[in-house]
Amino acid sequence: MRVAVCQMNARDNRSTNLATARALLDRAAAAGAELAVLPEYVDYLGAAEGAPKPEPADGEFGSFFAAAARDLGMWVHAGSFHESGPDAEHTYNTTLVFDPSGDLAASYRKIHLYDVEIPGRVSYRESRSVAAGDEPVVAEIGGVRVGLSICYDLRFPELYRRLSVDGGAKVLVVPAAFMMHTGRDHWEVLLRARAIENQCYVVAAGQIGDHEPGRTCFGRSMIVDPWGTVLAQAADTEGVVTAELDLIRLETIRSELPSLANRRL
Repeated sequence: MRVAVCQMNARDNRSTNLATARALLDRAAAAGAELAVLPEYVDYLGAAEGAPKPEPADGEFGSFFAAAARDLGMWVHAGSFHESGPDAEHTYNTTLVFDPSGDLAASYRKIHLYDVEIPGRVSYRESRSVAAGDEPVVAEIGGVRVGLSICYDLRFPELYRRLSVDGGAKVLVVPAAFMMHTGRDHWEVLLRARAIENQCYVVAAGQIGDHEPGRTCFGRSMIVDPWGTVLAQAADTEGVVTAELDLIRLETIRSELPSLANRRL
């Protein structure tokens, strides 16, 4: 399976962001990708007061990416968006996955919310406006089981173990808007660790650059193989990178170094 990660700089204009996302999907399709992955909050990263209203999975956002998948004949992982939540004060941070016919194949609501206080550097409480999901999700994409996650989930290895062991995932997907101050030290380390410990491919699409208000994302979107080798990495700009996922190699790694089979807990 050839996959693509689409790195972009979403800001405070939803129409512009969606047009950029579609252009990146076009590039991914032209490169032969069967699956393209977009970043977290692909449609809007700006001030809360200007954010689009949350909507259901079959709203404007979902319809846009369903049409893109159908037009391109490609699996589209639409990063994430603000889905209508459980009450008026909270949304869900939700991933939608569309098959090449444009049908919704899977959805996942982010489980781990980014509530962080680093004095003098960052103060952010995602839980003020976002409700947590409670269900790990593995999607069947082109005959391959793919575990879904979003950004801060990356710091919780127990989720990925459930996706790989209980869910049978061979690919783990991580759309993200990883902040610069943590991304430069932790992003690649965590992605490679999740790949190695679960003997899965990891496909991670990130936001890049400055976003309002006062937020800078790290980027460096990448595709990592089950040995922890980075197969492809985006430059520090918007763009698309692709790699071939060799499932025979994955099975060879799992058989020669059977750490999943040897686990005791």
